Parts: sequence; C-alpha cells; structure tokens
Amino acid sequence: MDADTTMRFVFQLRQQGVTDKRVLEAMERVDRQDFLRGIFADRAYEDMPLPIPCGQTISQPSIVGLMTQALDVQARHKVLEVGTGSGYQAAILAHLSRRVYSVDRYRRLVADAQAVFDRLGLVNITTQTTDGSHGLPDQAPFDRIIVTAAAEDPPGPLLAQLREGGIMVLPVGQSDHVQHLIKVTKTTDGLDYTELRPVRFVPLVEGLGGE
Repeated sequence: MDADTTMRFVFQLRQQGVTDKRVLEAMERVDRQDFLRGIFADRAYEDMPLPIPCGQTISQPSIVGLMTQALDVQARHKVLEVGTGSGYQAAILAHLSRRVYSVDRYRRLVADAQAVFDRLGLVNITTQTTDGSHGLPDQAPFDRIIVTAAAEDPPGPLLAQLREGGIMVLPVGQSDHVQHLIKVTKTTDGLDYTELRPVRFVPLVEGLGGE
C-alpha cells in the first residue's frame, strides 16, 4: 500500500471502531491485496468481504480488525485460528503473537495461504488441513482462539482447548441471516460471554472439504 492508500485504509478502520494501536499497526503491515487474486485484488482496500476459492470469502477489513481487537492478543500468546481462508487474518495475528496455528478444511486454501506466508517471511504461522471444529488438541491449550465461520454455539472442543484466562472470539447464529460476534472469556468460575455486534459469516462445517 502507498502512503495515501494506507491513510485512507486506517481511517476507514477507525471509523468502524478499530482503535487499538497495535492492531492498526499490524493491519498496516499486512497488505490485503497479497491475499486476493484476479479482479478482486483491485478491491482489496474496500471495506467489504470478497470471494476466494472453495466458495469462501475474505472478511471485510473492519470485521477482521474488530475481531482482532476483541481477541486482545499479546506478544507471548499462542493463538489458534479456525478457518484459514485466504490467510489474511492469520498474517495479522502473526505480527501480534508468538505463534499462530491456523487450520482449514480445504487443502487448496491452506496451500495457497502457506505460499503467501512463505513469500512474506511469516515463519511463526503453522497451517494444517483438518476439521477445525475439533481444534488442535495436540497443541492445546491456547491463549486465544478465533473462529472465522459461524457455529450455532461455541464448539465444546474449542472451549476445552482454551487456557484459563483465555479469550475466544467467534460468530454464532442458527442461520446465515442472524449471527452475532461474541467474545468468550474463560475464568476460574466458568465462561463469560460478551455480545459484540451482528455479523454474517460462512457456516462452520464439520469434516474436510473437497479441495
């Protein structure tokens, strides 16, 4: 991004409520255009979701920013991302945390995202093709978990893999039309839920994808 594009991009994020300095700096460092192809690459800096392969989408930057801000990632944290998609969210998290584990059910998306991470020199991201609804028990517990697809309820296996004091941010809803972004904090007494805003995400589907 050139200086003018960066300034407009950050202003757009601030207008939508993304105010955390570290998050804004990470989003300045990660060029969304690197994660898009063809005609959609020209629209990388618009605040809108865009299509990517396998019938999935890259979320609009303001939602990525708000989810990252709610996650409150710190430099020593180990983060699990369920839904690699284009890789854009994981790349931003990589600038904020110690290590990111990102999983997706589509092999093609994981391979494409890994190629971008390699090109950008993001060596603290580990990708895997797997059923994200089960998380990564071998790497648990995680300080932070982010889910980029909507489930009816926060998946039990993911909650179990969240460290005490940890935070999970995800969309929940029973249809494509009624979803809310929520923040779940795991405390000594149980789980605290905070509703953040209405959203629309692709559904969280069990099993592996066809590509």
